[in-house]
Amino acid sequence: MRIISGNFKGKKIYEPKDINTRPLKDLTKESIFNIINHSKKFKIKIDQAMVLDLFSGVGSFGIECLSRNAKKVFFVENYNNVLPILKKNLANLKLIKNFEIIEKDIYKENIFENFNIVFDIIFLDPPYKDINLDKTLLKIKNSKILKKNGILILHRHKKEKEIFSSDFQIIEEKIYGISKIIFISI
Repeated sequence: MRIISGNFKGKKIYEPKDINTRPLKDLTKESIFNIINHSKKFKIKIDQAMVLDLFSGVGSFGIECLSRNAKKVFFVENYNNVLPILKKNLANLKLIKNFEIIEKDIYKENIFENFNIVFDIIFLDPPYKDINLDKTLLKIKNSKILKKNGILILHRHKKEKEIFSSDFQIIEEKIYGISKIIFISI
């Protein structure tokens, strides 16, 4: 896995040997950024974006945002088998300081209430069999941490059937291999 574009293009992203973590594949990641940059459905510029990377794993999505000059990226991860790899990947960016790692469990702590900023992009890559997704999305909505024209980007297994409350509108949905990427607005 590598960084696709920007200041760190071609730099290696370390992956875990752990089978419970499934990093975002390069093709899928590249497609997400192409949609953000070229779709008329979004008015987001990565180089001005505040990004929240939930269930960040090794940090593939957020690191790509940093490489493309995002204003700041918050990585939220608490899985001990992947945190050292996330930290190593971010340390490899050398002088970059516009990120923060939050080592908390999204399900057990309401971390969203602690943010005093709003985000342009919230990327969620929960475990495929996650049964708490609806609760997490509602917490995001109720905490008002997504800008009015901001987007939620959800990475799921292509066979998962997501049912969203009427508070959420699917803007676009794409399938890449076994992955499904859903772009959502509130």
